Amino acid sequence: MTEDDVNLEARLEEQDTFEPPESFVEQANVTDEGIYEEFEENWPECWEQAADLLSWDQEYDTVLEDGNAPFYEWFTGGTLNASYNCLDRHVEDGAEDRTAIEWEGEPGETRTYTYGELLEEVEAFAATLRDLGVEEDDVVTLYMPMVPELPIAMLACARIGAPHSVVFAGFSADALATRMNSASSEYLVTADGYYRRGDALDHISKTNEGLEDVDHETTTIVVDRLGDDLDHTLEDGQHDYEELVDDNRGESVEPVTRDAEDMLFLMYTSGTTGQPKGVKHTTAGYLAYTAWTSQTVLDLEPGDTYWCSADIGWITGHSYIIYGPLALGTTTVMYEGTPDYPDKDRFWEIAEKNEVDVFYTAPTAIRAFMKWGKEYPERHDLSSLRLLGTVGEPINPRAWKWYYKHIGGEECPIVDTWWQTETGGHMITTLPGVNAMKPGSAGPALPGVDARIVDAQGEEVEAGEAGYLTVQKPWPGMLRTLYQNDDRFIDEYWREYSDPDADEWVYFPEDGAKIDEDDYITVLGRVDDVLNVSGHRLGTMEIESAIVGVEGVAEAAVVGGDHEVKGEAVYAYVITEDGYEGDEELSEKIVEGVVDAIGPIAKPEEVVFTPELPKTRSGKIMRRLLEDIASGNELGNTSTLRNPEVVDDIAEQVQGD
Repeated sequence: MTEDDVNLEARLEEQDTFEPPESFVEQANVTDEGIYEEFEENWPECWEQAADLLSWDQEYDTVLEDGNAPFYEWFTGGTLNASYNCLDRHVEDGAEDRTAIEWEGEPGETRTYTYGELLEEVEAFAATLRDLGVEEDDVVTLYMPMVPELPIAMLACARIGAPHSVVFAGFSADALATRMNSASSEYLVTADGYYRRGDALDHISKTNEGLEDVDHETTTIVVDRLGDDLDHTLEDGQHDYEELVDDNRGESVEPVTRDAEDMLFLMYTSGTTGQPKGVKHTTAGYLAYTAWTSQTVLDLEPGDTYWCSADIGWITGHSYIIYGPLALGTTTVMYEGTPDYPDKDRFWEIAEKNEVDVFYTAPTAIRAFMKWGKEYPERHDLSSLRLLGTVGEPINPRAWKWYYKHIGGEECPIVDTWWQTETGGHMITTLPGVNAMKPGSAGPALPGVDARIVDAQGEEVEAGEAGYLTVQKPWPGMLRTLYQNDDRFIDEYWREYSDPDADEWVYFPEDGAKIDEDDYITVLGRVDDVLNVSGHRLGTMEIESAIVGVEGVAEAAVVGGDHEVKGEAVYAYVITEDGYEGDEELSEKIVEGVVDAIGPIAKPEEVVFTPELPKTRSGKIMRRLLEDIASGNELGNTSTLRNPEVVDDIAEQVQGD
């Protein structure tokens, strides 16, 4: 490392506020800080700006209907079609030859769809669905990997007014059956398999296993992704995707006019009871909000090439791979595989080849990039990048600064976005052409979003104090209810801090947060991710952030373990960066780092070094198993893990100590 590098690292380490570069601000979609005051003074009519990004069959009468709170309705009286807004209108405006989707398979093959070609594919599959009997308001389940047929199927469903329910391909057969039964879904689109780290994974067998537990007759369409790499036969009621679509190529399918409040899709998310919740998103409010946040937060324009590295099986993929970018006429990049195959520079190879302008990924991935080393992005020309984003969890300042320096070259603003499946789109983040950035803090609430941090009595906390994150006013992208369960919708999300007798509703996302003197919000993690050490409540996210801030640490997971004196003690499971040893010296630095950042009460009882953390197939750390290990309990089910072997290794290490 040169002296200049050392000086730069030191400067970045000390800096806690970063201004957006002038070159970015000059071209940004939003540059006037007055937008916050404008939206506050003109609420809820301010959301007409979002609605204006869409094409309507019939203009809406009312921006917000709140007479039946919390069952709010947006843009009532209006009608439109989401597929038309993402495809036809761009073609009609002369963008037929602009690239809509740039897809790259893990083995290296590519497919490019212009807006004109994508429209043709969507119409052909929409005709196919109709031929099979799919009618308006029928729920179609999509259990598919990251192949182009997934967005094609989503847009085809939207075209004919059939809500889609995408089930992440990494989920189990039981998860598929549970969701199809809950939604009474009689139609399924799936694939024979997909590629992951060079292996051809069998998906159709898992699909068939799940279908055995679906309690009604189903019709299934199977995409042949693997060809000769997987022999499979179609069972009764199953059809080959390509054969069906070939029969309908050239068909014209008029987009069905949908009411603003008609359901666009269902997305199932984890619930505290163990039963997944079917989050219902509707056509107008959701589409307007994703388009508006894509334009204002992600700074997207029609000429951009944009890459969100999420899986479409999650809400991030719905909102910010498909609906938001395509509603704006942007080119969206899709990638089938992992960031480290065939080598750890695969993401940067794709970004360079496609000259990506805006890149949006998860802190989990950024921590992996850090661990692998800066030499991988340095192999590639990333100068096309204009804006970076993070999503899915809070990003600690050290990872933020690494991302800013080694991926963005200190020229790209970073938007650290907080939102949820239920919110539909971004809620808390900086506007990249307006706000300074504070690493570790998501930023202020977006214009028009009334986010407040409150205590247990619902009173707003002082700057610097921690409390509960709440949203005090409705917003267009919000969920409308839980599918066929209005009571659970109210119980899980509303009235947490309201007088039951008052006509006042507060949305409670179950996250803890703190706010500073500039109204920047730092999200501390789920309220249930809280340890009670000697009567003190400690957020696991805050402790993990302190640990990852220690030089040599790539990733950490903190859980509570039983303790005779404290009741619960802090156990830290740590992955080191390449070139660092998990030794006593590093362990002491980690303990010091936590004590310095939070206080002696948060001092880890034990630091366990491990090459991996137990993660689900979706990449989430299975903290429950780590808690069982820390407390010496019998280990629960590990079948949902992508790396179950690591659990025994960690348990052996802890028990050996």
